[in-house]
Amino acid sequence: MIKTQIEIAKEWLEELLKLGEIPAAVTPKQQEDSYWLTIDDSNLTAEQISILIGKDGLVIDAIQYLANTILNISKEKEQEQEQELEEQAAYTIEINDYRYRRIQELQLMADYAANQVRLTKLEYEIPSLSSAERRQVHTILKEHEDLETYSRGQEPDRRLVVKIKD
Repeated sequence: MIKTQIEIAKEWLEELLKLGEIPAAVTPKQQEDSYWLTIDDSNLTAEQISILIGKDGLVIDAIQYLANTILNISKEKEQEQEQELEEQAAYTIEINDYRYRRIQELQLMADYAANQVRLTKLEYEIPSLSSAERRQVHTILKEHEDLETYSRGQEPDRRLVVKIKD
């Protein structure tokens, strides 16, 4: 039986959790633009959930980064052997509705930044976002034809800048 990408990802994440002594089931779901892997937190303690999310989402972001890197590297190797040219998959790791709540926070940040820029006509910087979050805010603000966004600085102090379009 040939396993699908999402089945492989589910097994990979469950094994990672098991190695971290936090055995939990993972529910995979294919979305429009990515595979979502939701960690079942029903049998986890609040402390375990907190550990998996980490301060400012650093741990869940790191797990997601690993998933995207490792699972796509193994896919590239398979493609080389089979001569397939398929797009890389995007994986989103979710637990305790963290991503859902964070997307809502990012929407509020983007709206606030847009309003500030329109009011003051000055650039507005949004600090402390991961690269994935910066991409999300870029996407959110892309709908505003009068604004443009770009990133400034070097990691770990890279910031998203919102300004009036020239």
